[in-house]
Amino acid sequence: MKTLSVSVVRGLAAAVTMAGTVGALAQDAPKYSNEFLTIGVGAQALGMGQAITANISDVNAGYWNPAGLLGVQGDLQIGAMHSEFFAGIAKYDHIGIAKPIDSTSVIGFSYIRFGVDNIPNTIDLIDNAGNLNYDRITSFSATDNAFLISYARKLSVPGLSLGGNAKVIYRRVGDFGQAWGFGLDAGLQYKRKNWRFAAVARDVTGTFNAWTYTLDQRTIEVFQQTGNELPENSVEVTLPRLVLGAARGFRFNEKLGLVAGVDVENTFDGPRNTLISTGTWSADPRAGIELSYANIVYLRGGVNMFQYITDLDGERTLTMQPNLGLGLRIKSFHLDYALSRIAEGDEQLFSNIFSLRFDLFKKSGS
Repeated sequence: MKTLSVSVVRGLAAAVTMAGTVGALAQDAPKYSNEFLTIGVGAQALGMGQAITANISDVNAGYWNPAGLLGVQGDLQIGAMHSEFFAGIAKYDHIGIAKPIDSTSVIGFSYIRFGVDNIPNTIDLIDNAGNLNYDRITSFSATDNAFLISYARKLSVPGLSLGGNAKVIYRRVGDFGQAWGFGLDAGLQYKRKNWRFAAVARDVTGTFNAWTYTLDQRTIEVFQQTGNELPENSVEVTLPRLVLGAARGFRFNEKLGLVAGVDVENTFDGPRNTLISTGTWSADPRAGIELSYANIVYLRGGVNMFQYITDLDGERTLTMQPNLGLGLRIKSFHLDYALSRIAEGDEQLFSNIFSLRFDLFKKSGS
């Protein structure tokens, strides 16, 4: 139910209270911060299980690896994606634009929104006399927004390119609270014959979100009467993570080709429930393939989210997330589809994800 109980507001307001030096923030930082930025963009990448950092070469590279923007075709490329999660309760959207500046550099812009809209606010459902009044129910939205400005440039080493993102985060929970954040990403791509390699440092300097809360007197009274803590202004930090990727292309004949890729996301904030985990470092591998015919039709598959699940008997079972995808290219128009889901678990529903790309070219003589 999308009902605002006091506990929901409390959960939405549960940003980690931090102060002091950057070192102290890093030591106490939560493992999961700005998680909406880990969902991914583009049905091509999601259909391949997110194993895309080495092979990405379009407008969606602004998210996955900004160095891949150098593969953008045309004078301007536009991409868009829409998906829904949790049986349509949450909406996830992305739009990106990329434009080559010259033969050695490209600039891009991306906007990402993850939100739940029309959430009933039942704080005033019961008046001071104890009467129910459904006309007093209002609604609000809880949204996460990210704005990315990307730049990519070829380096003097043949096949090597460098890219970076400056990103602004804006998160809002109705009129109760909001947060502004800023962070940086950096990425490399290296191409040699049929091989491609990548390294992406996300939140390389740490991404800081500063939360501020504004509660009216009525909300404060309800919190106090129900024993809930009042949220306080705080700072939340997203720690750096390193993604390493490799991909190889195969050509079987003039029309049939295959690309296989592997990514490993590395985190350094202590043990996580990933395939490889130590006291300080965890590694989350992903693998995907893309079979193409005449550069028109694409069939994709991938696996990710390798996790150990412990049952009631204490036995651990390794689970993984399968993904499937299709693609169609007609001249400058690209339509991609993926069947994926936001998290592992039998209770999680699969989502149908669609994304579009357009290559725009200047007219001859213009």
